[in-house]
Amino acid sequence: MSETAPDSADGNVASGTGDNSFVVVANRLPVDMIIESDGTKSWQESPGGLVSAVSPVLEKHQGCWVGWPGVTDEAPEPFRTERGVLLHPVELTQHDFEEFYEGFSNATLWPLYHNLIVTPEFNRSWWDAYRDVNLRFATEVASVAAPGATVWVQDYQLQLVPGILRQLRPDLTIGFFLHIPFPPPDIYRQLPWRSEMLRGLLDADLIGFHLESNVRNFVELCRGYDMEVSGEIKVREAGITITLPNGHSLGVGVFPISIDTSAIAATLAADTHHESHGELEQMHHNMGSPSTVFLGVDRLDYTKGILQRLLAFEELLDSGALDPKEVALVQLATPSRERIDSYRTTRSNVEEAVGRINGRFSQIGRPVVHYQHRSVTKDVLMRYYRLADVMLVTPFRDGMNLVAKEFVATRADSSGALVLSEFAGAADELTQAHLCNPFDIEDIKKAMLQATWGLKNNPEAMKERMSAMYNQVMEHDVDLWANAFLGALGALEQKHSV
Repeated sequence: MSETAPDSADGNVASGTGDNSFVVVANRLPVDMIIESDGTKSWQESPGGLVSAVSPVLEKHQGCWVGWPGVTDEAPEPFRTERGVLLHPVELTQHDFEEFYEGFSNATLWPLYHNLIVTPEFNRSWWDAYRDVNLRFATEVASVAAPGATVWVQDYQLQLVPGILRQLRPDLTIGFFLHIPFPPPDIYRQLPWRSEMLRGLLDADLIGFHLESNVRNFVELCRGYDMEVSGEIKVREAGITITLPNGHSLGVGVFPISIDTSAIAATLAADTHHESHGELEQMHHNMGSPSTVFLGVDRLDYTKGILQRLLAFEELLDSGALDPKEVALVQLATPSRERIDSYRTTRSNVEEAVGRINGRFSQIGRPVVHYQHRSVTKDVLMRYYRLADVMLVTPFRDGMNLVAKEFVATRADSSGALVLSEFAGAADELTQAHLCNPFDIEDIKKAMLQATWGLKNNPEAMKERMSAMYNQVMEHDVDLWANAFLGALGALEQKHSV
């Protein structure tokens, strides 16, 4: 893969000899490497929300997905999925992974964009790696995109790609979507490379964020650089126009992401045969048949507030507000970025709390906290969602949080309750949840008790709350998100071509 400067790109890149009219570029390619028992390696497509959202568009337009295949120092040749989507790998070395991904992306940008929950590290060699890898991604995109193609760049790992692409391929229409929060200007400006990062973003034709607050932060930042800003914030439209001194203009809008509700419905329907075998009942029995099951499903990340919800649960048990013989908390914690110090510390603190709570309140053979530090399959996750009475989603900061929406999508019968952080993007849409301040353990406790009390003493009101959230999620699915963004991008393309 080329690591030369953009202005030294070869003729093939500059002329756009690719034949893909629509290109998605993301840090991860939707593939997994499978190693057979005989050591043979193969690659298979992996499912996911973003895959579901953009696959129909990729299929319709003979599209291409550019990304890293998830392992270092090797990558498959480009190949097409069964549905005809071209997957085009970008190979990363171990050095790239450590400095671009673990370093700049997740030890610099991630904490900076999540309002400094931990202190970001500003390392110049990490920045060099970030620039190099963004150049590599952009060069690959430029080589596969047809003349006049539409390119949709995804997330914080690739914020320089729009600017590099604009140099390599000025004929392209470029959209960028940020899947995490965008911080207030005073926080963003702490980044030593703030101007270059911002220039990379502003060469897009459309930038999308989850929330109005993200757009306000971005617009305020741009005004601080004396850019012309017009229009008003709109949802699922490019309501804001930013005009640069060089005359380039771009749209900015709110495009709240959602989930593939049809896939969840299909998974639930396919799983109904398990009901006859009593698998849900068996899972419940294995927990000691508690009257109330609390559930947390998170990556093991310091932004998710897992420790605080455990401490809230512990205090409720300690005070007698919850009876350890009648309740259980299930915490599924998916491993995440485990070589980064702040993540290792988070895991240690969480697992220490789990052990202490079980030591204090469990009976032999019946833990009160059921903790699992590994991934689960989608069908198993759906069963946990259905088993839960109260879903606990309490991040300190989250761009959206699709777990909350997935849980709601499993409640066609309007059962259950959702305790949701007011700092999760989903709180803007799921207003009937029991909202809480995740930094305030007393407030988490209050929301948990409100949910359990309501389910027991006011079930009809609780059903109304869940029904409203269910309808919201089902009517605003991932297809709406993708179609709204690409529709707005297409409208800007037509406007610019006039």
